[in-house]
Amino acid sequence: MARLILKSPYIKSTGRVSGYLRYIATRERVELIPDDRPPTRKQEQLIAKLLKDFPDSKTLYEYEVCLAKPTKVNASAFITLALEANWDAIHESEQYMKYIATRPRAERIGAHGLFSDSDSVSLEKAMEELESYTGNVWTHIISLKREDAVRLGFDNAAAWRNLIRAHRNDIAAAMKIPPNDFRWYAAFHDEGEHPHIHMMAWSAKPGQAYLSKEGIRQIKSKLTNDIFHNEMLHLYEQKTESRDELVRQARRAMLELVQTMRDSMCDHPDAERLVLELAAQLGTVKGKKSYGYLPKRLKNLVDKIVDEMERLPVVSKCYDQWLMLQGKVDAYYHDKPQKCVPLSKQKEFSQIKNAIIREAERLRLDELTFEEKNLGQYDEPEEFRNESYDYWTLQDVIRDESLTMEERGEAVSEMEKLAESGDMYAQYLMGKLWRDGPLLIPDSVEARYWFEQTADQGHLVAQYSLAKLYLSDDLEVRDTRKGMNWLYTAAVNGSHYAMYRLAKELFKGDLIKRNSDAAVEWFARSAERGNPYAQYMLGKLYLAGKEVPRDEEKAAYWLTQSAEQGNPYAQYLLNHLEENRPPSAMLAVTRLLHHMSRIFRDNSVPKSRPGGIQIDRKRLKKLQEKRIALGHKPDDHEEQWPNLTM
Repeated sequence: MARLILKSPYIKSTGRVSGYLRYIATRERVELIPDDRPPTRKQEQLIAKLLKDFPDSKTLYEYEVCLAKPTKVNASAFITLALEANWDAIHESEQYMKYIATRPRAERIGAHGLFSDSDSVSLEKAMEELESYTGNVWTHIISLKREDAVRLGFDNAAAWRNLIRAHRNDIAAAMKIPPNDFRWYAAFHDEGEHPHIHMMAWSAKPGQAYLSKEGIRQIKSKLTNDIFHNEMLHLYEQKTESRDELVRQARRAMLELVQTMRDSMCDHPDAERLVLELAAQLGTVKGKKSYGYLPKRLKNLVDKIVDEMERLPVVSKCYDQWLMLQGKVDAYYHDKPQKCVPLSKQKEFSQIKNAIIREAERLRLDELTFEEKNLGQYDEPEEFRNESYDYWTLQDVIRDESLTMEERGEAVSEMEKLAESGDMYAQYLMGKLWRDGPLLIPDSVEARYWFEQTADQGHLVAQYSLAKLYLSDDLEVRDTRKGMNWLYTAAVNGSHYAMYRLAKELFKGDLIKRNSDAAVEWFARSAERGNPYAQYMLGKLYLAGKEVPRDEEKAAYWLTQSAEQGNPYAQYLLNHLEENRPPSAMLAVTRLLHHMSRIFRDNSVPKSRPGGIQIDRKRLKKLQEKRIALGHKPDDHEEQWPNLTM
């Protein structure tokens, strides 16, 4: 694989800086003479000393070549690059300097080979500038393999000069230097298997420059994209169908695992124990409770919880699939394959850590949770008593997806006329169409109008729907006072969903004054009318024994009623009823598993790659929300994303 190699050491401000400049400007081009003889005894000794003094020299490509094929030429190339990469340290070493002074020389190219922003560079003036400079100077070494340099036209000084000039502001930005303060000189060395340039870069204002690992990556990325642009485009155009299918299969498998995570209950006592430990220790933390603000001991505990969650087979398999997908990111950006790190060290999944902290804090504060995954799909049951024939006929057309949008739209227009005549069923349906679409562009104000018309006529489900609309986050219609009034009205009139929602609000105390006794009473009324969510909450309350006296028998009864209606949370608590494990901790770990499923789903599209469309997490979320608003399921048409292949 072709690649760009970048090393970026720096030299502290001493007289050695100008010496380095003179060296790279005037050193002679080494004649490329094939020599397959083994390294000399002196070369072997010098290599051993280099590796001992500068262990990082093992990362040089020349060292790989020398190990694979130990010859005099390859040994010389490695020694030269290792010396130049460690100039600051070797300057005072007599043995190293003797080698530099006496190394084989050949063809000389002009008085010096320096280039910079201007075409005419004075070596003496440049040296004077550096001799008086008091800051640090970075000495970038940028190289290509011989075959790549020849093929791509970077086997000459002019090509490198044009490249660096084109990206001098990018390099300056990566080094945290304003463009006007950026100073640099470079020289091209056509030597061995790796033609390369030496570039000295610094700021006109000492102490201003700073180069991090991320900065080095940015420099390398910019140069790589330019050098290999045309070649990379060609490569991505030539991807085979089998490779494409491999990516699709991997992502499909990952999304299947995500769905399994989303639907699973988590039985993990070790994780529960650690989350409870974190919850207890969070009480000693002052200020913001997020991962970045926690003391080290608690960060380690959070990481330990992530590691425990990774032990779950479904999480481990999903992470393996994700790593496989990401491993296909173009290797142009990496000298070596990226290491597989534990999930707790993977930056792409840092959200998991704050999710853990939130769940632990919820445990610490003893907050009641409401596990109601599919409530919104069932809490507005159809209510028919004496609907008209016209209503029945029109609603059949509106709901028939086999018909054209025009045909269904005409039926909506007729339904509106029926609603205007006072038909409360038509009014309710018009409210739903304006609220949810897709035949009408959602308009909450219009939805409110029609819900009000039918709610005033005593339509029970409309009363509940109107309450939800008033209590929603939509600022155009939000009115918590009216919302609570309609919620109470619907509850009193017999809506067990309204009873359940009213009990929730009484428990939370966000919209009305908290009243746990009244909340328990409304949970009980809703549960007695068959609401599976209220049955579950009532069972959980009896199991916890805080708002009501602990009663395992009553807990088992209500949890059984809920479980028989398909509530997996109720069934989960029933299965562990005899284990005396805190239900809040068990549920917290299950919620963590569901958080992880969402994070894996959001990261299921491979990271950005050259020549392809880049989709970051925030953009992906916006696109998903847009699809949902248009009536699609959250994971509908997942396989239609552009450029999923690597």
